[in-house]
Amino acid sequence: MANAKRGEIEATLDGETYRLCLTLGALAELESGFGASDLVALAERFEGRRLGALDLIRIIGCGLRGGGYGLSDDQVAGMTVAGGLGAYVKIVAELLEATFGGTESANPRPPQDASG
Repeated sequence: MANAKRGEIEATLDGETYRLCLTLGALAELESGFGASDLVALAERFEGRRLGALDLIRIIGCGLRGGGYGLSDDQVAGMTVAGGLGAYVKIVAELLEATFGGTESANPRPPQDASG
């Protein structure tokens, strides 16, 4: 069971329930992956609320690794979630909210195609 006081959430991927947490190591991985100079820059990136599919994969992957699962981003990319794209966005929103608190990052926008 996820412990919200430790920034954990639960999510169901491929029909299995996982505990996700953006630990300090997971946050460092996100800083590096997003080219953010520090946690403030990382939070500001999320507050922009414009995340692509690769961003969702990276954030969910870091959350899974922070939760103790040894899954690569490639493995995460192949996982399915009931509810489609909106469910992936909800997982990321809940994880960012659990990590950063009441920031705007709790409501990221779904990826948009080149026409939108």
